[in-house]
Amino acid sequence: LAAKLGRPLKIVPMQFTGLIPALQTGSIDLILSSMTATEERRNSIDFSEPYAFTGLAILVQKNSDIQSIDDLKKPGRSLTAKAATTGQIWITDHLPSAKLVVFEDEASCVQEVAQGRADAFIYDQLSIFRYNKENPETTRGLLKAFVEESWALGVAKGNDALREQVNEFVKSFRAEGGFEKLGAQYLQEEKKFLESQGIPFIIR
Repeated sequence: LAAKLGRPLKIVPMQFTGLIPALQTGSIDLILSSMTATEERRNSIDFSEPYAFTGLAILVQKNSDIQSIDDLKKPGRSLTAKAATTGQIWITDHLPSAKLVVFEDEASCVQEVAQGRADAFIYDQLSIFRYNKENPETTRGLLKAFVEESWALGVAKGNDALREQVNEFVKSFRAEGGFEKLGAQYLQEEKKFLESQGIPFIIR
């Protein structure tokens, strides 16, 4: 993307909660961090066209009786989510009676489930797949999305010129098969498993 735009690339690592404020203050020019383009976030920033299509999935303990999102609606559930993510937002909006523990990092959320302190961790499909793979003895992934989402690049409000440039890149890169190549190169295992379960892959 940087090469196509003719701009130098500088990657600025930061907590997810700091991304939108950094974009608003001009500390960064774009957000490319698996961010869902929600209506709430559109009040603060603009988004490009979607570059991936995913959804919220669930990580539970391996021997848990939880099989779907409906099972999390039972009273007394303890849930965990990463701060400022759509997982946290969804729990707050739809499961107000659940006990929610929020962390800045994903690893802490996974450990809450693996060690039995939380019934479930709600996050995106690819991450849930990866964390279940890393913790097969203690966790189980419910990978069929119960809410569909799309990922897009975040752009500061009013920066229409940059947003249009990014949109052109997304469209041309998709037409050239660029996203499919990246998926085949870096997400082949995830693609194979999701499609074997009848779950659409995120790049399409």
